[in-house]
Amino acid sequence: MKNLLSKTTKPFLIYVLIVLVISIPVYYVVVDAIWLSELDEHNEIIADKSAHELNKLKLSDEELEKSIALWNNIQPGTNIEKLPYANLKRDQIYTVERQKSYSSEPNTDRFRCLKKIVYINKKPYLFTVETNVEETQETVIVIAIITIFFFIVIVVGLLFLNRRLSNTVWKPFHDTLQQLKSFDLSHETKINFEKTDVKEFEELNTVLAKLIDHNISVYKTQKEFTENASHELQTPLAILQNKLDLLLQDENITESQYNTVEELNRTLARSTRINKNLLLLAKIENLQFAQNEKLPLSQLLNQSIEGIREHFEQKEIIIDIHMLDGIEINGNRTLTETLINNLLINAVRHTPSHGKAHIKLSENELVVSNSGNSGLNKENLFKRFSKSSTDTAGSGLGLSIIKEICTHQHWKLNYSFENNNHTFSVKF
Repeated sequence: MKNLLSKTTKPFLIYVLIVLVISIPVYYVVVDAIWLSELDEHNEIIADKSAHELNKLKLSDEELEKSIALWNNIQPGTNIEKLPYANLKRDQIYTVERQKSYSSEPNTDRFRCLKKIVYINKKPYLFTVETNVEETQETVIVIAIITIFFFIVIVVGLLFLNRRLSNTVWKPFHDTLQQLKSFDLSHETKINFEKTDVKEFEELNTVLAKLIDHNISVYKTQKEFTENASHELQTPLAILQNKLDLLLQDENITESQYNTVEELNRTLARSTRINKNLLLLAKIENLQFAQNEKLPLSQLLNQSIEGIREHFEQKEIIIDIHMLDGIEINGNRTLTETLINNLLINAVRHTPSHGKAHIKLSENELVVSNSGNSGLNKENLFKRFSKSSTDTAGSGLGLSIIKEICTHQHWKLNYSFENNNHTFSVKF
């Protein structure tokens, strides 16, 4: 994962590199065109100036012919020849390549040529001038090298600035992020963000401070509600349970009344379990089980199995146990015991009579499986009040509690159905 400046720097560098690659042929074309234009102007000046100087001498025709012959011999790259009026042509500009006459190796030079009609002593002459074109490729290579050098300077400087900016400009952001990472809602402690002169970061800190204050307020309200509900609801439910028990012990109660009271007693017991489970879920979601400790998982699992073994025996369920001794994990004792009990109770309730249950504990995983006829719907499996069977004794919250406990303690819960076996695994 890359930081923000790196993600913005990479496209910039790619863009600059593309521009650099495109610029090299553009340099070649532009430099070559500029040189040819300058050489054309230079050749025009030579032709006009030469004709002007010869006219200034005011030579006779014979002297002029001798002077032109001498000129053609001593001025390489230029030529003056007389033209009859009938052969007058338009000026010509062109480029030609010639083999070097003074070099034994195959090597050519480019020449920019001009053929222009000039008038000397009021007579037309064809003035031809050729000027060597400098090697454009060499110039472009030099320009390219210089450009690449500055590109490297830009890249190195940009990377250096990137690191400096990460340590200075982004320091308030990293400080805020670090404080958020260490924030624990259960401690109900506000965060005091440091002041910064960066407008965006200051706005971010202000919004986060308001959000945290609001969450703390909501957390306090929910915590108070959970505590009040735990106290206020359990008391009347316990009174009702006691009254029903007294009715069941009355000698004058009829069979019909007894059946009715017994039904009420079962319904009340189920309501009590639902109330306890909902309060437990609320406490988990409100992070009221924040303290973890080192737990003897093997011992806790043994205790839970012994406590529920009678229920397995009542349904004549065969239990296959594979457990490593001395397994310890970090977690909350209450939540861990609840998770183990719910997994075992779930296996008892959903295993048919004379079925089989398997319990396996390794160093980093607890697996509870039981025989069954068909797989469960994974989409609704861990939703509240979503029952996977027709059993009415359960509250429909057992698997939801298991899921919340695993999420709270950062454990991974998985369900699968293979070979007519339901398997729940918890990886620590």
